[in-house]
Amino acid sequence: MRRTLVVLLCLVLAVPATGVPIHPHPHPARPAGVGGPGKPATSDRPPVGLLAAPARPANLSVVAAGDLFVQPALSQQAAADARSAGRTGHDFTQILAAVTPTVRQADLAICHIEQPLAPPEGPFTGYPIFSAPPQLADAAADSGFDTCSTASNHTLDYGEAGVRRTLDNLDRVRLRHTGSARTAEEAATPDVVNVRGVKIAQLSYTFSFNGLHRPTGKPWMANLIDVGQILAEARAARQAGAEIVILSLHWGTEYQNQPDRGQLGLARELLASPDIDLIIGMHVHVVQPFEKIGDKWVAYGLGNLLVRFADGSKENTQDSVVPRFTFTQVAPGRWRVTDVTVRAFFMRYYPQPRLVDVAAAGDAYGGVYRRIAGYVDLRGAVTDGLRMVQ
Repeated sequence: MRRTLVVLLCLVLAVPATGVPIHPHPHPARPAGVGGPGKPATSDRPPVGLLAAPARPANLSVVAAGDLFVQPALSQQAAADARSAGRTGHDFTQILAAVTPTVRQADLAICHIEQPLAPPEGPFTGYPIFSAPPQLADAAADSGFDTCSTASNHTLDYGEAGVRRTLDNLDRVRLRHTGSARTAEEAATPDVVNVRGVKIAQLSYTFSFNGLHRPTGKPWMANLIDVGQILAEARAARQAGAEIVILSLHWGTEYQNQPDRGQLGLARELLASPDIDLIIGMHVHVVQPFEKIGDKWVAYGLGNLLVRFADGSKENTQDSVVPRFTFTQVAPGRWRVTDVTVRAFFMRYYPQPRLVDVAAAGDAYGGVYRRIAGYVDLRGAVTDGLRMVQ
């Protein structure tokens, strides 16, 4: 996301004013230049008192990415990349570099943290209990993401300490988050982001915790899919001023490109609500189709943005898509997706794990492009106006 909003907000807050947009969520807005492509202050800026309030936009762009799913092999590569740059710790920015331009060009960029973040010294574990180096948060912020969903079937892999550590690290790099919480108050506060003067909310829920249970007396620690609770949070987000509500769902049948019956039914039920404008899906580790339901969209599964499965795994587990949704204001306080473009990505494993922009890679990835485009269109999205970036 472009950080001009944050710079302007800081300037406006420097003088007394009424009607200043405030983030209802208790996380601080990311300062310009921290974690993303914010523009530094310049010496020739006009005096604050002479700045006019920016006009509200007629259109807003939102990009979303699939699972940031880190196995030990990816942690090892990130450590090697850090060493090659003369640093300690882990550097995921080289692995993610291909997606950064797409993410930074959007007004709002959404990511998904699949597993808990570990202490700096680890352990960094894989199946069945996952954890990732804390520098994954730094890389997500550096790539330009603004807000991340954290509800997944691995949210509770390291218990309450893992939840707290993950959110503390996201706060450290000024990445907003939703789907898990450290306190009941935090859980009850919708994640509402002020984007160029328009408030956008993100919600996050998962279908399971893989048999693990939330601590006794703390059901608010991580969000399980419950239609009533989702609709109640969407209404609360509207009451907090959100004009656009985006729901991130960790759902579906793993490794299945077609959405299952549960996804199909839940998408229709939730998009029937006037309080939910868009659904983006994660978890299945492959790309699933997009579908227009009425005048709203659902992306059933975005695939794995970051992944390093064992050699011999099906190649389509290395696929992912990053859609760009253009929202247009259709009535006061109401917005609708009026354009959807989808960019295909592929996680190349050799000679080292690196994310590949499939369209930019050209003919060498023509087969990958055709495979991903076919999955995206399994439910007629192209007929309804979706466009693949070629």
